[in-house]
Amino acid sequence: MKFWDTSAIVAVCVQEPHSAAVKSILVTDPSVAVWWATRTECISALVRQTREGGVSPAGERRARQVLEALATAWIEILPTAALRAAAERLLAVHPLRAADAFQLAAALQWCRGHAMDMGLVSFDARLRAAAHREGFTLLPAE
Repeated sequence: MKFWDTSAIVAVCVQEPHSAAVKSILVTDPSVAVWWATRTECISALVRQTREGGVSPAGERRARQVLEALATAWIEILPTAALRAAAERLLAVHPLRAADAFQLAAALQWCRGHAMDMGLVSFDARLRAAAHREGFTLLPAE
């Protein structure tokens, strides 16, 4: 099982430059853990891509179907006071935005704070850098 951030989930749902890489990761290990807000963040990305013309309305519908299929099977890390406190600590330690701090805090909660040898799938440069410093194995490897 690996922790997936929104950028990686979106690349599974719509064709992007990194889609082949994340789909191969998903094929080899279909167990996915995500932050509670990931589904909403994915919908936001899909709607934005449609609005900006990068995805057709039909493509958005197909992407939402893929997202729904993923969401029925993934493990979701729920918001708690402890997770919020962890996100706030991460903001003090790493140059992250709030949403990325929640993603990383959720990943740390998922692995119970033992990030060594745990995979985190993401294309967000700031999140990847912070996750690496916290001990996660970054996927796809660059």
